[in-house]
Amino acid sequence: MLLLHTPLARLRRLLRPGAPSPLAGRVVLVTGASSGIGEATARAAARRGATVLLVARRADELARVRAEIEADGGRATAYACDLTDGDAVDALVAQVLAEHGVVDHLVNNAGRSIRRSLALSTDRFHDVERSMAVNFLGPVRLTLGLLPAMRAQRFGHVVNVVTWGVQMKAPKFSAYIASKTALDVWGRIAGRETYADNVTFTAMRFSIVRTPMIAPTEAYRGLPGESAEHAGERVVRAMEERPVTVDGLAGRVGEVVNLALPRLSDLAFSVLDRRVPDSAAARGVDAPAPGDRG
Repeated sequence: MLLLHTPLARLRRLLRPGAPSPLAGRVVLVTGASSGIGEATARAAARRGATVLLVARRADELARVRAEIEADGGRATAYACDLTDGDAVDALVAQVLAEHGVVDHLVNNAGRSIRRSLALSTDRFHDVERSMAVNFLGPVRLTLGLLPAMRAQRFGHVVNVVTWGVQMKAPKFSAYIASKTALDVWGRIAGRETYADNVTFTAMRFSIVRTPMIAPTEAYRGLPGESAEHAGERVVRAMEERPVTVDGLAGRVGEVVNLALPRLSDLAFSVLDRRVPDSAAARGVDAPAPGDRG
């Protein structure tokens, strides 16, 4: 039955378009919920009837999102938390479980993006440490804290918002893509261990999404990208259908080329790397710092 979950969920939606969402009555925790994809996901989940738990560092922005969701008739609770602080994450888990009993769906969306070449990174090991802390260690600690209750009730779902970079492996994103790849792979393996408990994992491999996080990356300006609202709807659809991965055609092609023609893809990306320089922010010129969400 679990094997057929995703196609059956899609079939039910087609046959019963007016039926309540599977999220109705569920508890959904979204990190990085103060803006961008996280905020859009929280709003979309609340519209489906879920009780949404908003997590991010900025308490004022969380309060705004919560108030707007409630004004639209939804249910939301805000929790200010820095996911790089292990003690704070543990306290968040304890508070959430005490107040809600269990989290049915967890969306690990909070993240930090850094685009900086190796030439500018030799004295910036902290870029790697910060990326791992936000993009991998924090989400894993939060997930581990919430998993036992999911397994005990024999239902749960974790959505890890990662990047198409785990397939493309683009230059200048070594710290960011490595940390997101770690989360992607960790979730895939965790899902195999929790499969028999009906706890599933989905990796959302987004390409370019127009959010404040990508603002410092000059290379993205002028390129097509989806809106945060569209991305949020896709995350909610993933919660409803629980697929293993959600990605796009470009990512799939890049993944195949990397596997089938590795040296050709090295050459192509080497040319791209030389043609597209570091951004002003990466060079330390007056510009916004590398982006993050949460």
